[in-house]
Formats: sequence, structure tokens, C-alpha cells
Amino acid sequence: MSPETQRFDGDQASGTPNSALPLLIYRQVMAPASAEAFEALFARHGWVPEWRYGLYPFDHFHSTAHEVLGVFRGQAVARLGGPQGERFTLAAGDVLILPAGVAHACVSADDDFCMVGAYPPGQRWTVERGDPAQFGAACARVAAVPLPPADPVGGGLLAHWQGV
Repeated sequence: MSPETQRFDGDQASGTPNSALPLLIYRQVMAPASAEAFEALFARHGWVPEWRYGLYPFDHFHSTAHEVLGVFRGQAVARLGGPQGERFTLAAGDVLILPAGVAHACVSADDDFCMVGAYPPGQRWTVERGDPAQFGAACARVAAVPLPPADPVGGGLLAHWQGV
């Protein structure tokens, strides 16, 4: 599997740190997709599944954890990289790996759109919406998040993230 990659610079005006690490989008990892299959896949590679839900409609990021999202139902347009970011269509079977700090939001979605969210072991996530006054502190937290031990789908995450 070869993922799409995208990098986003930090945006002090919105308080969004983003990351030097690229986000990865793996298309059609599984078909048909199911929540249980994504949870098993992520767990097999050491990422801990924690929830099933959609994507918040506001820009947010996690400065203390990397995140993997497995779309198991429907389709959505997500804005990645913050208020000035880019739009990407995500569909059932797709996997999105977000480095700590990369902002994401739902622009539009099917009524039945749903994903599984998982995190590397020991990483605890919090939802942050960006605060320009806290930009430096958020960037420092993002920089302190260790690389995960493995790619959650068994792909080339470490090849894309090591040495960055």
C-alpha cells in the first residue's frame, strides 16, 4: 500500500500547530469495510481503538497523540490542516493517519458517515481548537509526541515519519 501524503505548516493566527510529519491517506484499505475489521487491524498493529463516531464539524487537533481514522461507513469531505487547509474526500474503506497537531474538521458528510478512531499505546488525546496565545505551547507538546512503534495498517508510516 502506498499512501497519499500531505504536509501542513503551522498557523499561528489560528493557533494550529500542524506538524512537520506528513499525514497519510490510505485509500480502500478494506472492502467491504466494517468497524470490527478496522478495530482488529489497528489493534493487530499496536494501535488502541477507542471510539466509533463521525468527524467533528469544527477545526480541532490533538497535541498529545497521533490518530488513525478508519472510515467504515459513508463518505465525507474533511478539511485538513486548519481553517486555511485543504479538502479531501474520505470514503468507506479509507484510512487517515494524522500526526499529532494536524487540524481536521468535517465540511460535509453522508448521514451515515462513521469512523473508528485509534491511538498508539500510552498516548492520551485531548481535543484542542487552537488558541493563538497558546501556539508555542501546543507546538512544544506536538514536538514531544514520540513516533508510534508501527503503522496502524502495516504500511510505510515509519518510512515517511522517521528522520523528519
